[in-house]
Amino acid sequence: MTNTKTRPLSPHLSIYKPTITMTMSIVHRITGMGLYAGTVLLAIWLIAAASGAQEFAPVQRFIASPFGRIILLGYTWAIIHHALGGIRHFIWDTGAGLGPERYLFARLTLIGSLVITVGLWALGYAVR
Repeated sequence: MTNTKTRPLSPHLSIYKPTITMTMSIVHRITGMGLYAGTVLLAIWLIAAASGAQEFAPVQRFIASPFGRIILLGYTWAIIHHALGGIRHFIWDTGAGLGPERYLFARLTLIGSLVITVGLWALGYAVR
């Protein structure tokens, strides 16, 4: 009796159990893409600031709106998370941290990015 069922030629996502390191790797890529959009917004803000008060006012109004602040909060988190993920990958590139501690590094990347983001925003509102 022959098996007519076709099987994948290589392992597929459907057989892998998602881990924190897999998830953080995907989030690292997503934050990298999000940084492109945030950097464009930053460039628009800087160009408007250099262009004069009349051009700067609508851009600043958008940035200061609740939606603009949410975008800035996401951009802040993305840049911090991406930087911490880059440090984690740099450590791995040295050959260190590839054992069971890799799960700790992944969790620290997530927790650290959230804590630093909240801390920066709290500091920003405190000095404001």
